[in-house]
Amino acid sequence: MTQPPVQPTRRALLAAGFAFSPLMVALASLSSLTVLGGCSREEGWPEGMQPIKWDRDTCNRCRMVISDRRFAVGLAGAGPRQLFNFDDIGCAVFWLRDQAQAHPWMAEPTTRLWVADVFSRGAMPQWLDARLAQYLTKTSPMGYNFGATRHPQAGSVDFRTMGEHVLARAR
Repeated sequence: MTQPPVQPTRRALLAAGFAFSPLMVALASLSSLTVLGGCSREEGWPEGMQPIKWDRDTCNRCRMVISDRRFAVGLAGAGPRQLFNFDDIGCAVFWLRDQAQAHPWMAEPTTRLWVADVFSRGAMPQWLDARLAQYLTKTSPMGYNFGATRHPQAGSVDFRTMGEHVLARAR
């Protein structure tokens, strides 16, 4: 004997209709974008910069923990394993000088150097191109005493001049 065909219930018909409705399609698309977007990149970091784990990551030069967001620096080359972070622009300047032969990619135009704006507020600093930033005298973690700012101000110096002052301290 054959069983009579099962008649779908009203609830099953409504669920099936909702599954293919424009609202359901829109909700599914939105949720997938949220999931994919959340996995792609942490908010606020420049493209190519290695996100710093505050109070855990250490400076590539002095090995001190990177805590003060206002003075952090990031360096990135075009290839893998060419990502470095520093706790002070002075450490970055010395590292660039001392590692030039070991890392010739640093001289390439694709190499990026970011520095935090010393006037940044909040959990995420504003990142500046370190070579275009202006530098003011500010007490910094390693005592090189330069903080970056976007625009020239009274007493500020450019990247080259700041680097000369840092290297003159020779430590």
